[in-house]
Amino acid sequence: MRRPSKTTRRTAATASAALALALGATACGGGTTGPASGGGELSGQTVTVAGVWTGGEQQNFKKVLDAFTEKTGAKTVFIPSGDNVSTFVGSKIEGGNAPDVVMVPQVGVLQQFAGKGWLQPLSDQAAGKAGSTLAPVWKNYGTVDGTYYGLYFKAAHKSTVWYAPEAFAQAGVAEPTSYTDMLKAGRTLADSGRPAFAVAGEDGWTLTDWFENIYLSQAGPEKYDQLAQHELKWTDESVVKALTTLGELFKDKQLVAGGAQTALSTDFPTSVAQVFGPEPKAGMVYEGDFVGGVAQDQFGKKLGKDATFFPFPAVDGGKAPVVSGGDAAVVLKDAKNSKAGMRLVEYLAGSEAAEVWARAGGFLSPNKEVDIASYGDEITRSTANSLITAGDSIRFDMSDQAPAAFGGTKGAGEWKLLQDFLRDPSDPRGTAAKLEAEAAKAYGN
Repeated sequence: MRRPSKTTRRTAATASAALALALGATACGGGTTGPASGGGELSGQTVTVAGVWTGGEQQNFKKVLDAFTEKTGAKTVFIPSGDNVSTFVGSKIEGGNAPDVVMVPQVGVLQQFAGKGWLQPLSDQAAGKAGSTLAPVWKNYGTVDGTYYGLYFKAAHKSTVWYAPEAFAQAGVAEPTSYTDMLKAGRTLADSGRPAFAVAGEDGWTLTDWFENIYLSQAGPEKYDQLAQHELKWTDESVVKALTTLGELFKDKQLVAGGAQTALSTDFPTSVAQVFGPEPKAGMVYEGDFVGGVAQDQFGKKLGKDATFFPFPAVDGGKAPVVSGGDAAVVLKDAKNSKAGMRLVEYLAGSEAAEVWARAGGFLSPNKEVDIASYGDEITRSTANSLITAGDSIRFDMSDQAPAAFGGTKGAGEWKLLQDFLRDPSDPRGTAAKLEAEAAKAYGN
């Protein structure tokens, strides 16, 4: 959003990366963000920052970098990494041209970087500031073998189902409070002329997010944590059950706009366009809070009026899930200017940097000191508040915690197997066995 951040990510491609609609100019390259001011502690120095962000996200992050320039005098250069952050950074290090700071959209990639000895531990100042402003869960996700490397700056709330209020009004349906009710509402929507969900099956990370919300609610947080670490096998009955639940959605043409084949050729931005664009083809799109940013920026929708969301509902009597994603700032050891890079991370640890992006839109911060009034609309304020109040009950996107080969690579691992499952959801047990084989290979156990 993965995506986001999946991210990548996607966010990996964190979700976050997916937010760009074809804004070719901004996706082509980085460039210095704004002039360096005449004075300042870092005057004459340049900090290079790599990240998955493109389009509006990249532009808004550059506003944060401009504010850092204003404060310190350092020039900043943003380098788009593409979705495969791991390969990008590896090649840069090998070529002797490592960026100073990398915004990492996956826990698994952060762990991989730390394991290879690429990262510098956070400075006492950055770690201290983060300790007082972030829930402990965020520190845990940025820590490897007891050392704190990754400061979570941008978060995604990945348990939001976005819908067009006029479609709900026309079909006479209300916001559902259970998963069963959501599917029922979706079928009612389809009967009134608009299929339930636009599903971005071309982007495998969106399918992992569907699975994770169902699994967290149905199986509970303890099993979720075990599966995320591969302490529980993917052949476990809880996984088969979640896949069976997801398969009920995937196989129903009333629920998936255009059916599986259309979904498999629909990327994330297009899925948002199918609900909020000029020619709507579906009533709902499940994804993170960043859907609202696309609906607003690309299609001029007023949040809360033309585009709104309900929390991903509880499945089979479980608790409603709160799945998150996020991008962590890390400093590379081999960077030419890692000292100035660490100074940037210290700046990102404070509320001032987050408030710059909050005012620009399309952003959530896990920092509890960020002024909620910085967010530009009531919907985003409410999502940000939900993220902060969830505290340690949040669970980080599972595929972002996995090794990149399993949870963060296009056309491979979990992304590909869930695309295959969308194409043919008739054998949940067989899919679970294939997922386990790929997981065992990637985790090495």
